[in-house]
Amino acid sequence: MSEEENKVEYTTVSIPKPLVQKIKNRMKGTGFSSVSSYVTYVLRQILSSIEEDERTTSAFTKEEEEKVKQRLRDLGYID
Repeated sequence: MSEEENKVEYTTVSIPKPLVQKIKNRMKGTGFSSVSSYVTYVLRQILSSIEEDERTTSAFTKEEEEKVKQRLRDLGYID
């Protein structure tokens, strides 16, 4: 990949100053050099976790699925 293809664009997000102080306290000893890099890391972790949950979460429990199937059988929609 060329250097141009590796470029990442950034934007600015405003964070209340009291929250920034909490973030700075939280990131002590983590090796992160800036609030921005720490917040980016945390957001990526949270979004990854949410996406994983969405992939693994079923719309119905097995019990609910069986009830729906039985109801469809009773109505003659499936055998």
